[in-house]
Amino acid sequence: METSATPTHCPYCALQCGMNLTPAPDGGVEVTERADFPVNRGALCGKGRTAPAVLSSRVRLTSPLVRSRDGALRPAGWGEALDRVAEGLSRARVVHGPDACGVFGGGGLTNEKAYALGKFARIVLGTSQIDYNGRFCMSSAAAAGNAAFGLDRGLPFPLQDVPRTGCVILVGANPAETMPPSLRYFTELRENGGTLIVVDPRRTKTAEQADLHLAPRPGTDLALALGLLHLVVAEGHTDEDYVRRRTSGWEEARAAAMAHWPEYVERITGVSVPQLRQAVRMFCEPESAMVLTARGPEQQSKGTDTVGAWINLCLATGRAGRPLSGYGCLTGQGNGQGGREHGQKADQLPGYRKLTDPEARRHVAEVWGVDPDSLPGPGRSAYELLDALGTDVRALLLMGSNPVVSAPRAAHVEERLRSLDFLAVSDVVLSETAALADVVLPVAQWAEETGTTTSLEGRVLLRRRALAPPPGVRTDLEVLHELAARLGVEKGFPTDPEEVFDELRRATAGAPADYSGITYRRLAEQNGIFWPCPSGNGPAGSPTGTPTETGTETGTHTRTGTRTRTDAGTGTGSGTGIRTDGHPGTPRLFLDRFATGDGRARFAPVSYRAAAEEPDEEYPVLLTTGRVVAQYQSGAQTRRVDELNAAAPGPFVELHPRLAARLGAAEGDPLAVVSRRGRAVAAARITTAIRPDTVFMPFHWPGEGRANTLTNPALDPTSRMPEFKVCAVRLEVVRP
Repeated sequence: METSATPTHCPYCALQCGMNLTPAPDGGVEVTERADFPVNRGALCGKGRTAPAVLSSRVRLTSPLVRSRDGALRPAGWGEALDRVAEGLSRARVVHGPDACGVFGGGGLTNEKAYALGKFARIVLGTSQIDYNGRFCMSSAAAAGNAAFGLDRGLPFPLQDVPRTGCVILVGANPAETMPPSLRYFTELRENGGTLIVVDPRRTKTAEQADLHLAPRPGTDLALALGLLHLVVAEGHTDEDYVRRRTSGWEEARAAAMAHWPEYVERITGVSVPQLRQAVRMFCEPESAMVLTARGPEQQSKGTDTVGAWINLCLATGRAGRPLSGYGCLTGQGNGQGGREHGQKADQLPGYRKLTDPEARRHVAEVWGVDPDSLPGPGRSAYELLDALGTDVRALLLMGSNPVVSAPRAAHVEERLRSLDFLAVSDVVLSETAALADVVLPVAQWAEETGTTTSLEGRVLLRRRALAPPPGVRTDLEVLHELAARLGVEKGFPTDPEEVFDELRRATAGAPADYSGITYRRLAEQNGIFWPCPSGNGPAGSPTGTPTETGTETGTHTRTGTRTRTDAGTGTGSGTGIRTDGHPGTPRLFLDRFATGDGRARFAPVSYRAAAEEPDEEYPVLLTTGRVVAQYQSGAQTRRVDELNAAAPGPFVELHPRLAARLGAAEGDPLAVVSRRGRAVAAARITTAIRPDTVFMPFHWPGEGRANTLTNPALDPTSRMPEFKVCAVRLEVVRP
């Protein structure tokens, strides 16, 4: 282990907070403050502070496990385990064809791992059946952003711009609990004279900080956004000059919005007309404003349209592609942004290239040294892939995900996983999903390997290795290297992450998410680099600068998609031929033009429609789900940390006193929450911070209190996002 502090980044959320890891007397590491990183400026939440606890051999896997004849998992050597995985995947391919093999990735994998996993699926297994759990997080925002702007990057500006704008509408986000160090940006916004509007059916810790809290009925965010746009038009706040110069599709979008008059929207959402008018005034009065969305409006069967409607609000008021203004998505998972850029999504190749684009296929195939025609086409989205397990997909390789807890209709997904002919899981801990596997491969963690991640700002970061993994543990890159060799591909899967990153740079050259000008050396020296960052000074039309601090409408733009010239060959070289000097990266997008063919942003002509499942006599209450501050995602890692478990020991059902009174429920009573898909039981938590027609459950726990037993897998037709955020349930007090 190094004898001095190692600067690196937190393994959890997409803030990717900077931290130092310093040697501990017991041979491990301790987290210490790293004030030089501009995003968190030294601040860390409890999850970040306690992250080294999961490095302990007491809570993590340190030996491969294989399923024995009696059905139990037993320790095994790496040779036996890898042979079993290769045999299971090969058997499925031979008997049922390449698409009988599936691959499921995760938004916590580094860029190098996400890239290598997508490559492994397509050129080693030859399967189209690959997707990842990020489909459950940001896919609706990505689809809407691509449709409106021609490009998806979580935030098109740095977080440091947030306190300097005039108003922020925060839709379906609770950063006080999901990414606590970011709350300071909203506090500073208000200290600077700006205003904060929070849209959430619960009065969360974030909503308590707001100047205005709008509490719509779950599933009605689309109607709310359309109602606000109606008032923008009716009250004369449209920026007609901006709309004429920089957008298209306004007439259709305006006509759709005008059908959503305020009183109609009040009936749908429960948000009063005076509150709607107040929100419009607060948003339109200052010179600059932003809309930031998170999972609330996105995890719906109409999530793409909903985000599109909030983008419309920005476009109609001239609040996109201007300094200190715009639409952004608060990406959730640690590498949720990079994870969706580099090939582990069903329809994408590295750099956000489309799998259906012949030029994209040709470029990536050249880097990989294969025939473009050999690359499979798009496959199933995440839930559809999980739903096909045991029927069309017979063997699955899963890395860094725990769908037994995190997927919608989780009991059904668990059943599908059990029905597979073969399941291999590569993970740090024995998660609920890993416990079902035929082979479990123990892999290194964030502090034990070097790699890059891409934060919610589009800032590419270098996570550095601070200590060696325990004996018996390998990296995911080593796993893919060994499996590829056993399946007949001897070259093309290096184990050195920098070598993988150099190949990724070439694969993304000229793509929308162009990393070709980024190197490990530059990342180590600069606290991260914002993509797109072409090699050299970039091709004509690529990003050329950043906005001035005076806020003039000049600087960076995003004519992405122009192919960068490189002299790189095929295979897995060191990136020779790509220049890396000159380009500073692109902190702010769209200031000159949008990344569409004509440089104009596109309005979305959307209208309100109800959730896929509305309450009725049998299921009269709405359920929404989310997170708590002390746990993270499926809890596979945070549930192994004593300090975090003490703060959040288990699931609960949050409900309003009026609903509790109708049920005869008291604080702490066990409540059964029943949907059309199953039943979960958790303790009642009674609070006026939630609507009387709604209950809330966090989704971090397995077993009896598993919230995702209840959730609806109804999919958005564009993003294929399941409707986690709203379903119909009934409640029953569980009597002794």
